[in-house]
Amino acid sequence: MKIISTNIGSPTTITWNGKEEQTGIFKYPVDESLFLGKTDVAKDTVIDRKHHAGVNKACFLFSVDHYDYWKNKYPNLSWNWGMFGENLTVSDFDESKIRIGDIYKMGTALVQVSQPREPCYKLGIRFKDQGILKEYIDYGFPGTYVRILEEGEVKKGDELVLVEQSENRLTVKDFYQLLFMRKKDPSILQLALTNESLPEYKRERLKKYLPKT
Repeated sequence: MKIISTNIGSPTTITWNGKEEQTGIFKYPVDESLFLGKTDVAKDTVIDRKHHAGVNKACFLFSVDHYDYWKNKYPNLSWNWGMFGENLTVSDFDESKIRIGDIYKMGTALVQVSQPREPCYKLGIRFKDQGILKEYIDYGFPGTYVRILEEGEVKKGDELVLVEQSENRLTVKDFYQLLFMRKKDPSILQLALTNESLPEYKRERLKKYLPKT
């Protein structure tokens, strides 16, 4: 896995439900390295800190390997890296193999996979079509957030080196699918509930799906 592009955004004004608001989802490639801090990426724009950034969502990674699929579905957009609001566009990044809790060295930073991205209306704004939200969920490869165990700089061309694989077998894709299952798969649910790398509030919400005793 290798970083293909580093991306940051400036505040962009959008209109949603008749009201103007700002967003940082319009990210574009930059030539400089990015500093990954404990709660966000330096110089990046984060407007809604209730749902973005923070310890469990400090940096968002998305795979270059999924771009062709989306380009075919939305050929009329002006395409560039960062289209999904990711800070890092990464090659050979497979959510069906990467586990929640995996630890990677990239650049001088040490990061841990924390949770997949769940799309909101701002992705629909970027793609000029709110229909992408369901398509994104159905496609099942959402990219992932990471928490920053050791702050540091990353740049284009840096490799992601697996330092420690989680003993819990829950993959990013497994957990993403679990979130949207009407009937939760018991084995995946158990993996999620026992995966301490998942944010605690995520695990707490899942407890209501345990069988009643």
